[in-house]
Amino acid sequence: MRGTGRVLLTVTAALSALVLAGCASAAGVAGQVGDAGYIAGDGIVTEVALEDRTAPGAFSGPLASGGEFDSAALEGVTLVNFWYAACPPCRVEAPVLAELHAEFGDRVDFIGVNVRDGAAQAMAFEEEFGIEYPSILDDQSAQGQLAFTGIIAPNAVPSTIILDAEGRVAARVSGAVTDTSILSTLLQEELER
Repeated sequence: MRGTGRVLLTVTAALSALVLAGCASAAGVAGQVGDAGYIAGDGIVTEVALEDRTAPGAFSGPLASGGEFDSAALEGVTLVNFWYAACPPCRVEAPVLAELHAEFGDRVDFIGVNVRDGAAQAMAFEEEFGIEYPSILDDQSAQGQLAFTGIIAPNAVPSTIILDAEGRVAARVSGAVTDTSILSTLLQEELER
């Protein structure tokens, strides 16, 4: 009996450890997602070598300001930003993106991809932060998000993508952009290519 008791105790301890490990992993992911329903980006900047660059899929959708957007209309270097109004890191980076648009908007196309909001909420956010470039409403069709499958992680909001002059992904920032220096450098490099 004593041997059976030890085996049972060992098995019970091992199962308890597995259950607790599973809970710890779930808690870790829950801590990343939180109540906001997104996984915050890690701030990693990834530049893509010229020979490894690929173009995202085509996407289109209604603009928050009215009208329609089609990615086929993009020409030259483009900054694409994935966001939504209630996303805290999106609110942090919005003034930075507005500043970048003021600096580069005459040489670079900017397009926002709003992943959750309706037009009124998106427009209120853009007005609050002085965002003057268009944003598509991608909450219903998810075309914008699907076009970048494999390039950005689903729910990694905010994320910013720079497309080169040929429409290929040149760089990606996963998470909030907190100052202009990184994106300014990346945009300038692409403009000078």
